[in-house]
Amino acid sequence: MSAPTMEERKACWGARDEFWQCLDRHADDASKCGKQRLSFESRCPQQWVKYFDRRRDFLKYKRKLETEGYNPSEAPGKS
Repeated sequence: MSAPTMEERKACWGARDEFWQCLDRHADDASKCGKQRLSFESRCPQQWVKYFDRRRDFLKYKRKLETEGYNPSEAPGKS
């Protein structure tokens, strides 16, 4: 895989941003954002798609920790 050009990177990031905005508008219901997902996958290298998917999950988790705080599991652990 050759390095993407600046225009290809901008197109990828724009498609990612549109997809993420759609997910935000539809409470993470990916079935309502199929067109944006296809555009995102077609404009970005596959490795980038996987990275951005994990990045979104991490950012949501981080935001939740910042707003709700850490809540340890109620299940008893090993002592």
